[in-house]
Amino acid sequence: MIQGINPIIKRELKSFFITPVAYIYTAIFIVTCMSLTFYFGQYFESGVADLTNFFNYIPWIFIFFIPAVTMKSWSEEKKMGTIELLMTLPIPLWKIVIGKFFATWIFVSLAIILTFPIWITTCYLGDPDNLLILGAYFGSILMAGGYIALGIFFSSLTNNQIIAFIISIAASFIFTIAGFPLIINVFSSFLPLEFLELISNFSFLSHFTTIQSGYFSLSSFVFFISFIFLWNFLTILKLSDNS
Repeated sequence: MIQGINPIIKRELKSFFITPVAYIYTAIFIVTCMSLTFYFGQYFESGVADLTNFFNYIPWIFIFFIPAVTMKSWSEEKKMGTIELLMTLPIPLWKIVIGKFFATWIFVSLAIILTFPIWITTCYLGDPDNLLILGAYFGSILMAGGYIALGIFFSSLTNNQIIAFIISIAASFIFTIAGFPLIINVFSSFLPLEFLELISNFSFLSHFTTIQSGYFSLSSFVFFISFIFLWNFLTILKLSDNS
């Protein structure tokens, strides 16, 4: 299994870092996180040394950052004609899809980890709950996997990166705000309680907030893993139809 996936991961990671785009994306992500935490989040004015605002902003940054990373995953392969070459490799399609997913997840995880100066600053200025912060970082990486699987699927639908980018943003936004009270109130007028609970259960924010608060429930972990599996499976089905 690893022998089939590992070359794909290396190929994708090389495609990320062979151009300045990956470095620019990472720099923009880190600067955005720091700006929202320290400036817009009124970090110093609050007088409390914690990373609550940092993790509150993370899902909203992912809505734009991750589609920008995933938009070329399959759409560029289609546009450049290299998808035919991939399909002729002696590697099952599902291993190619999983390899692309893990390569992107590694890249995004690295960008998240590189925000550690924010954590160091917080530890220098105060005495935060580091175990809680570590759990929130893990939750952020887990949640990023969900956004990545979603973005890669929509990239497989078209050979236009911009279209893939826009659709991925829209889908990511929907899954992010699904559990918002405002959204639930809108649907409560014509949907039964069972459907409202179902909608709320598909909210990234609902599950991430649970992890961020320190209560790492098994249901949130299972949700993100299942979400990743589902959209990777849909990507495999879509590409199988085209092969």
